This record gives sequence, C-alpha cells and structure tokens, in this order.
Amino acid sequence: MSEQPIPETTQPIRLTGAEIVWATLVGEGVRDVFGYPGGAILPIYDALRKYPIRHVLVRHEQGAAHAADGYARASGKVGVAIGTSGPGATNLVTGIATAMMDSIPMVCITGQISSKLLGTDAFQEVDITGITLPITKHNFIVTRAQDVASTLRLAFRIARSGRPGPVLVDITKDAQQAVAAFDFDAAAPEPQRPHPMLSAEHDAILEAVKLITTAKRPIILAGHGILGANAMEQVRTLAERLQIPVASTLLGLGAFPASHELSLGMMGMHGEPWVNQAIQQSDLLIACGMRFDDRVTGVLASYAPNAKKIHIEIDPSEINKNVKADIPLIGDLREILETILPLIVPRNDSTWLHAVNALKGDAAVRDIKNLPDLGHLYAAHVIHDLWRVTGGKAIVVTDVGQHQMWEAQYYKHEAPRSLITSGGLGTMGFALPAAIGA
Repeated sequence: MSEQPIPETTQPIRLTGAEIVWATLVGEGVRDVFGYPGGAILPIYDALRKYPIRHVLVRHEQGAAHAADGYARASGKVGVAIGTSGPGATNLVTGIATAMMDSIPMVCITGQISSKLLGTDAFQEVDITGITLPITKHNFIVTRAQDVASTLRLAFRIARSGRPGPVLVDITKDAQQAVAAFDFDAAAPEPQRPHPMLSAEHDAILEAVKLITTAKRPIILAGHGILGANAMEQVRTLAERLQIPVASTLLGLGAFPASHELSLGMMGMHGEPWVNQAIQQSDLLIACGMRFDDRVTGVLASYAPNAKKIHIEIDPSEINKNVKADIPLIGDLREILETILPLIVPRNDSTWLHAVNALKGDAAVRDIKNLPDLGHLYAAHVIHDLWRVTGGKAIVVTDVGQHQMWEAQYYKHEAPRSLITSGGLGTMGFALPAAIGA
C-alpha cells in the first residue's frame, strides 16, 4: 500500500498579548507610532523590537497624541499613540479631545495595571475608559490576551469609519504578558450592517436637486468632511457645473483650490467680510461636511435668514443641532454627490458670481498687492512670502491664536491636507508634535 499524504493543518501561532498588539498593528498597515513608555506598558515595549514598526519617542504623552493626530491629518490614515497607565494615560486626554472635536481617526493604546488589582486604587491606576468616554468614539478595556487582536481591529474600524474619531484601547498588564493564539484574519470584526439613517432618501435627493438648479444665489460651504469623504472632485464638479461660489471653513481649507475662480476663501468670524456678506445674501446654502459651529455662524437668529439650507452630513447628530436644515442628506458626502451630479444640468450664468466678487470692493485686504509697504514687517507679508517660496506646496502646521488666523487668511491652500491645525478645541501646544507626526 502506498502511503497516504498527510493533510496540511495550519495552527494559529501563539504569541503574548504584547506581541499580538504589534502583530495586529502590522496587519492594519501601521508603520509609525508615537509614544512614551512606563511600567504598565513595558511588556508591549519589550516586544516592539520583533516587529517592523518605527516608534517615535516623545517627551510627554500629550505630544504623542498630537503627533498621531498630525500624522493622521497629513496621511489620511489612522494615527497611533501609546502611553502607560495613570498619569501616562491622562496626559493623552487633551490630544484625544483635540482629535475628537476635529473628527481625526486615531487609536490610543494605554497600559493598565493587572486585572486582579482593578478597582483597588493600586499604584498608577486610573479609570481611563471612564475619563475618556465623552471624548472618544468608543473605548475598550482588555483583560485577556485572546481579546487583544479582535479589540484592536474593531478599534481601527471604528476610528476610520463613518465620521472618523479617536478610539482608546486600555490593556491590562496581565493581558499583555499572557499567551494566546493569534490569527489576524480570524480577528476581523463582523461585517457592518448598513445604518438605515446613513442613506439619503430618494425624495430628499430629488428635492435637493430642484433647489440647487433653481437657486439664484447659491453658495457651497466646504467643510472638513470633504477631506474625510475624499469628495474634493465631486464638490468641484458641482461648483463648476452651476457656477456656484465656494466658501471654506478653517478645516475645509485645501478641499477646494484657493486659486479657483469660484473660491471665496474662509468664512466666519476670522474669514473674509465679503464671504460672510454673500452668505447673508444667498438664497441657498449647500453645506458639505461641516457642522455650523459658532465661529462660522455668529448669532444663529440672524444667520442667512433668506437662504434655504441643504446639509450633507454623515453624522446624524449634527443635523439641526445648530442650524435647521430644510433638506438634510445624511450619509457619505461623496456617494450623495455622485447621486446628485448626474441629475444636474450645467448652467453658465455667472451673474451671482460677479455680484459676490463686487462685494469685495476696497476690502480685498487678503490680496498682498493691496497691503501697504511702509518698511514695516507685516504678518501678511511674511505669510505671503512663505507661500511664494514654497510655491504653495508645503504642509503647514499651526499652533492656535492670531498666527493661525493669519495663515488661514494669507496662505493660499491648493491641495487637500496641506493645512494641519487644531480647529474645534483650539489646543495650544499642538503645532510642534503635530508637525513631527506630519
């Protein structure tokens, strides 16, 4: 009798929980992380040398969070920050809140004391999941090595899906040290079921098309969500097809080219006066991935009183939160615009655009040619020279304050992800670590 071939069996490899952390990050495509070691996360740091991931050592955990944030803003990928338990974890909080306010995909991994000591006020114990509950999309505490891979993979999906944001994964020291089977593919989250609210209704789409095509004074409000949805081309197509002027939020700068004839610049408190006047005179606002925050609207009771509002937004909680939407279109911005665009008939009437440009008058202070040169060094000249020397192709990272507004006003952003700045939280100390991440 001939020998029968022995069937091949593939057994999952067995790794410590600490090794599973790095193996999972490699599987998720992570190549760079930012962190600072400490006692409760030392097993994870000890295992790092076995994996092809570059660790950038910061001098404070807040710097790790901002660096991971800057990395995510510049790349469009999920940023990863690492810290230990107790004060290491709480030092991440400001950076996590910054990312949450600006919808930045980030995964923060913290060490935690051993599970048997939880709740005893042990050395460097803190309830970091409780602390970060209001400033994360979701957070987890992992007490078993066999749960590390599946939790991290779910964290990455939550961070990057829908409206992006930060997720925290707290891993106890005994979970890091224990051994478990590791199978990256088997640890994949269950397929997501489509959320019924995240699909713009057909009737609402048709109603929006009717409003867009009949409006005499429409304006597109370009927000940060355009970058998240990678909908730059679709927004530009809509604007060009109907000659609609485009105003940008601070975080929306770069989503629409500054040099484009339809670009108006930044709106709101620190924006262009003629942009705000145009918004007040418009009869239709098409809000794309923006949340009508107070720095944009001013007094809500008198904001664009004669304009209908179409609000295209992936987060249902933003609809009608500040400004009532006449037509809410909830879902992915790119998908919604791709549904709308085939229904739009091109129009070449530039009457409204000429009227908006006429509003500038003598107030075009953002034009460097109109600035006086009296031998003084004006901030506008400095920012303009930086723009000229870099050809507008630099990634610019700002801190928070007056210089941040000067940059937004005088540096002409042509490309997406070219401005990295703390918007919603206004976090001082953001620039240096975010620049390292970028």
